[in-house]
Amino acid sequence: MIIEGKERIWKDYQKDIAEDNYYYARSCIRQNFFPGSEATFLRILISELGKDVYDDPNHTTCTGIAYHSDIVPLETTMTVVARHFALMTSAGYKNFVPSCITSFGLYTEIIETWYEFPETLEKTRENLYKATRREFEIPDNLAHTSDIIFKYRNEIEKKAKYKLVNKKTGEPLKIVEHIGCHYSKMFPHKGIGGAEYPYVLAGMVDSWGGSVIDYPERRHCCGFGFRQYAVKANRGYSISCSKKKFDSMAPYKPDMIITNCPGCPYFFDRWQYALSEMEGITYGENGNGIPAFTYEEVAGLVLGYDPWDLGLQLHQVACEPVLDKMGIDYIPENKYKGLNNIDLGKPEKATHLKFY
Repeated sequence: MIIEGKERIWKDYQKDIAEDNYYYARSCIRQNFFPGSEATFLRILISELGKDVYDDPNHTTCTGIAYHSDIVPLETTMTVVARHFALMTSAGYKNFVPSCITSFGLYTEIIETWYEFPETLEKTRENLYKATRREFEIPDNLAHTSDIIFKYRNEIEKKAKYKLVNKKTGEPLKIVEHIGCHYSKMFPHKGIGGAEYPYVLAGMVDSWGGSVIDYPERRHCCGFGFRQYAVKANRGYSISCSKKKFDSMAPYKPDMIITNCPGCPYFFDRWQYALSEMEGITYGENGNGIPAFTYEEVAGLVLGYDPWDLGLQLHQVACEPVLDKMGIDYIPENKYKGLNNIDLGKPEKATHLKFY
């Protein structure tokens, strides 16, 4: 294929991302799994990049997990999402930036539904007004938070204190990137690179000095899938999905996994612990696991943020091997200290997975 043809095709996989004035929508489960990630996103956007980001305390769940689990009907979910857009409208913003992949997919689905079926939009406006006396405008721009970090990846690189490079050898860190299913598999044209060639995380890795690993199960689901995990009887399927990915990536000896979904880093982190207890398996070197990070955590490490301010002590797979390879300066004894140096207590050691 001639280069002009490749460039023309690649343009179809791009998306418009607003440059500033973001209405920020937090994620329900991200705040509980890895709360430092959302705080880090705000720190990077506001303090490092000087962007206007409105973090609305009145924002609530999008109902995404309940909707996809057939608990909340679509009409109700549309009304909840309309309230989010009404909050954005009232705050004077037009660029909507959700932290959650499921929310991003849900907002996209609802906006597309309103476009294809205008009567559903009018019904939603009516329902919202009856319930809250609020009115709303549809966002001019909808982008996931990973899109924003991707957009400014080179600006972050210019401010970087560390690179995704082994400081002792000078070799790029070997990194697995995992894209959340609801980012581009539901609506491929809404994700950078589409479903087949997503570049939103790989672009960050490339800009920050790492090397992306291509492996057989690169696009396989992490195993969250809502019904796969929310229903206890299905959790064997959930962990088997993650195991399939671990078994596939392990021969390439990755240094870390970087993700852009709330559930994926949680499952890649927790299931490694579970598999080590169930089968005595560890997938990293020397009894370590493969650390699974959010893209904000990786950006924070590159910028030189304290690992414990990023919340890396909340991961069950130890992050220290990556910190040491990157040459990051950190204080080990501060790992389990909270505000005012309060001792938070150490978790019990795993049977097989290495603990620091």
